[in-house]
Amino acid sequence: MQHSLLSKNALVTGASRGIGKATALALGAAGAHVLVHCNRGVDEARAVAAEIRDRGGRADVLVADLASVDGARILAAEVGERARRLDVLVACAGIAQTARLEDTRVEDFDRMFAVNVRAPFFLVQQLLPLMGEGSSVVMVSSLGARSAVGEIPAYAATKGALDTLVLHFAQALGGRGIRVNGLAPGVVDTEMSSFVRSDEGRDFVLGIQALKRVAQPEDIADVALFLASDASRWITGDILSVDGGTKL
Repeated sequence: MQHSLLSKNALVTGASRGIGKATALALGAAGAHVLVHCNRGVDEARAVAAEIRDRGGRADVLVADLASVDGARILAAEVGERARRLDVLVACAGIAQTARLEDTRVEDFDRMFAVNVRAPFFLVQQLLPLMGEGSSVVMVSSLGARSAVGEIPAYAATKGALDTLVLHFAQALGGRGIRVNGLAPGVVDTEMSSFVRSDEGRDFVLGIQALKRVAQPEDIADVALFLASDASRWITGDILSVDGGTKL
């Protein structure tokens, strides 16, 4: 029951697929009214919301482009129209690009920082009027913030910035009773990391992990649920590694 989110309102960004989808389903199963955010994957987000409802839960779909300057403000306004209070924010929306330092373009660098860093920063800012004592913010970071894995220097930098925001937000919002934490997945079997579906990719991942299987989105979603719930009520300003013991 400590993981119950009955009577809670939760926003999950990037919830049309992957870790965001699994998290939305987990929060819905725990009793939350889930606001399923997406940008382009509207049909997929509607399917996620429908699955939550089919299981007896409550869900609505919100659409906003977090790469745009006004994206966070627009999404926060939509949240305010659906809920008088926001108890949980899981900032899962993110974009990644594999590119060497020499091949990284300015426009790609800027877009990743816009979605992965600027959007969650200003989304928290804009949602503060709806959040208060007992609210929980969960930022989805990455193994790449602390380990050099693959050719993702720009993406990894966005996740390092996100980890820094967790610390500063936790300090700034603790007086309001708002907890802010991050979780850092390793390689997960999603479209963003589809290379693990090849034999070569799978062998590489298993070779750097202590636990010898490929992570699924649900492995990450269960930890997001823990951080969203009262079970983690005395945790703030922390980044939990959810990576199967990668690069120990």
